[in-house]
Amino acid sequence: MPQQYPLPAFHFTVQWGGTRIGFSEVTGLTQENQVIEYRDGSFPEYSSIKMPGLRKFSNVTLKRGVIKADNEFFRWLSTIKLNQVERRDVVVSLLNENHEPVMTWKIQNAFPVKVEGPALKASGNEVAIESIEIAHEGLELQND
Repeated sequence: MPQQYPLPAFHFTVQWGGTRIGFSEVTGLTQENQVIEYRDGSFPEYSSIKMPGLRKFSNVTLKRGVIKADNEFFRWLSTIKLNQVERRDVVVSLLNENHEPVMTWKIQNAFPVKVEGPALKASGNEVAIESIEIAHEGLELQND
């Protein structure tokens, strides 16, 4: 039986409904269940019980190198009008050595909440990176 190693985090794709899908970093693929604490006054123990509560999803941040004339992050952010916004499903796939998805996170009903331009530095020696932070209503993991 061949040795199995953990998957490296550097080979992935993002499908986000935009015109360009090359991202350098994805963070915030987090889901948690909040805890409800309850104690009835007649409990013989002097502590509360804990129950599962609402599910909570962290905002996801996508980062990529700045490309001339590509303003897709800002265009998506500008679709916000009062309580209406263009929502997108975002799919993040971790790939194997054959460029096939082995883990996939499906982010549902996402919309932008923050766009950040690159940090500019006269003595810097790196690519200009922009980021978009998105809120969403669900995160589903497929791990085949």
